[in-house]
Amino acid sequence: MLHSRIEGEGKPLVIIHGFLGMSDNWKTLGTQFAHDGFQVHALDLRNHGKSFHSEHFSYEIMVEDVIQYCEFHQLKDITIIGHSMGGKVSMLLATTYPELVSKLIVADIGPKYYAPHHQTILAALNAVDFSKKPSRAQVEEIVSGYIKDFGTRQFLLKNLYWEAPEQLAFRFNLKVFNEKIETIGTALPFENVFSKETLFLRGDKSDYILDSDFETIYHHFPTAKIETIKNAGHWLHAENPKDFYSYVIDFIK
Repeated sequence: MLHSRIEGEGKPLVIIHGFLGMSDNWKTLGTQFAHDGFQVHALDLRNHGKSFHSEHFSYEIMVEDVIQYCEFHQLKDITIIGHSMGGKVSMLLATTYPELVSKLIVADIGPKYYAPHHQTILAALNAVDFSKKPSRAQVEEIVSGYIKDFGTRQFLLKNLYWEAPEQLAFRFNLKVFNEKIETIGTALPFENVFSKETLFLRGDKSDYILDSDFETIYHHFPTAKIETIKNAGHWLHAENPKDFYSYVIDFIK
């Protein structure tokens, strides 16, 4: 069963993080939604956060994990928020099991194919040799040699934890990500359609959803609204949480 953070009472709101993320990334926003009368379920996908590790890693399998989670917790008529890779999971889930989903929010990802573009991040993570028992500061120093952006580094380093005394490790399954990185960019099958209410949010500094992608979005999600959040890149919920929250709560209330 997937690990999750559950907070609040009311209509179920399922939140699915992006690649190399985890439920903790949504702590602040999750609490806000809980205060607004939702029961928030922030998930850790397989091979992420505190959820189990597995050699099997595909969007179809991740959707089945979420379906099992919803069945276990008896969740019905859910609202779902998915960011980046989590948005791809959410899109596939909503188009495959439309009876389960009442509203869909997709954050800064489209249904199209994305070529592999995480090479620098994976190189940085693979450069860390935990057998040498590095400190947190040493891990950050290694990663900073590859990734100059402070925000991206901090996002990745949130995955560090003490596996044993004086032994750090990453929570995610780096081995499987190295082997299955092509999976992340997979397109939504052409025939998949979800006709219920859908909101796409994109950052104005991000190139993940272009104007030229609108036609593909409307093909799969004919009732979709597409909004642009100012002063935000790909991690729009972290870079401009105020506007992100405002768009989402107006849509789901």
